[in-house]
Amino acid sequence: MVRRAVVLLSGGLDSAVVLALARRDWDEVYALTVRYGQRHVIEVECARAVARDAGVREHRVLDVDLSSWGGSALTGDGEVPKDRATPDATNDVPPTYVPARNTILLALALGWAEVLGAGAIYIGAHTQDAGGYPDTRPEYLEAFERMSALATRAGLEGRGPRVLAPLVRMSKAEVIATGRSLGVDFAKTSSCYDPLPSGAPCGRCDSCRLRAKGFEEAGAADPRSG
Repeated sequence: MVRRAVVLLSGGLDSAVVLALARRDWDEVYALTVRYGQRHVIEVECARAVARDAGVREHRVLDVDLSSWGGSALTGDGEVPKDRATPDATNDVPPTYVPARNTILLALALGWAEVLGAGAIYIGAHTQDAGGYPDTRPEYLEAFERMSALATRAGLEGRGPRVLAPLVRMSKAEVIATGRSLGVDFAKTSSCYDPLPSGAPCGRCDSCRLRAKGFEEAGAADPRSG
């Protein structure tokens, strides 16, 4: 029996590592990217490159425009915070939170996983990024898995997919070390929330700063910097 997994692939550092882990552990891997109206749409092109490198069975890009109701700096409603000294040390919900984003993305992945008969859905959430993001916490992911068992035919038949977040308790440095051990090409990923017109990272948003800190702590150079 072919063992299949669906991976939510944003084009960022974390999702690229999760994809590599899924490729290592499953027979067939399907990647799902959602273009949701994010200002950092360059990550969609990065996702295409990462998926090609990984040799996934299929990569789909869906359009679900979450910017139509706003509520997030990532979809153009307000400014992306810059130059915060400790972006991972707050429990306040940041302006870059996109209302219900991970719930929507996981629901889309769940639908595809059920059609494919996939045994797992992978997401690149981890606690260092959690901060004030309510939909990256382990308890949320566990609750979504419980919900999916009740909400799908596959779940009722006892064959619903697991929701796997293998990075959830790692630091960013550990994520980077894991990716390097699996041969992930980080030059093809983008983490920036507010990239320059050229697509280069701003170097100042929370995500850029967490990425820079992770590479520094991992003792490695970020191929996307400089």
